[in-house]
Amino acid sequence: MPNNYFRFKQFTIHQDKCAMKVCTDACLFGAWAADRLLLTANRLPFTAHRSPLATHSFLDIGTGTGLLSLMLAQKNADAIIDAVEIDEAAAQQAKENFAASPWKERLQVYNSSIQQFANSSIRKTQYHLIISNPPFYENDLKSEDIKRNLALHSSELKLEELISIADNLLNDDGNFFVLLPYNRVKDFEVMLTGKFFVKEKMLVKQTAKHGWFRVMWWLVKKEVAMVECEIVIDAAKNYSNEFRELLKEYYLKL
Repeated sequence: MPNNYFRFKQFTIHQDKCAMKVCTDACLFGAWAADRLLLTANRLPFTAHRSPLATHSFLDIGTGTGLLSLMLAQKNADAIIDAVEIDEAAAQQAKENFAASPWKERLQVYNSSIQQFANSSIRKTQYHLIISNPPFYENDLKSEDIKRNLALHSSELKLEELISIADNLLNDDGNFFVLLPYNRVKDFEVMLTGKFFVKEKMLVKQTAKHGWFRVMWWLVKKEVAMVECEIVIDAAKNYSNEFRELLKEYYLKL
């Protein structure tokens, strides 16, 4: 049974009210997105010193516990982050996690569907960054857990809708980060046509012996040469060097 909380170096995620708990691939995704933003800010090599990206308005679609928003807030001192969550209990949990963090003044939760939020008067005109770990599954068998179904299945938010909403809410120079299962790659790439270009596609393996099971996408609106990379989470019964480098500012034992 998962713990009711997950402690990081600078914040804690309480998760007893959320169907979806903190997981390794979501942590990797948040750390990777934050790292890529810093690369964009300074245009320096991966190992070089970087300063926070000088952008302001971020949007987290389907925030759940608030994990991704908190990871981005830690690395981007000027970011003002709107986090949208359709499930009431999860939205309340994210609000509590934000309030207990060092960046509570820069984090705001909205208990709403992203469709309603996108058309409301409370949202920002456009965002510099949009990030989402959206519902993964379409046309798959569902469990009896209604909240888990909402978090995992795309009946309330289709990928086509997510792309269209991001296209409308992201500014022309903005960055759009998405985490998806590997089996959605081909469909997703077709859906992006005419709206986004792939700046980086990061394929994720649990170990070197496993196949890819997640894909982390870095998308932009202007045409760019795509980079395709691979990262392995575990190596020799421990986290890989690449994983450790990305998560060392977050995980307690790294």
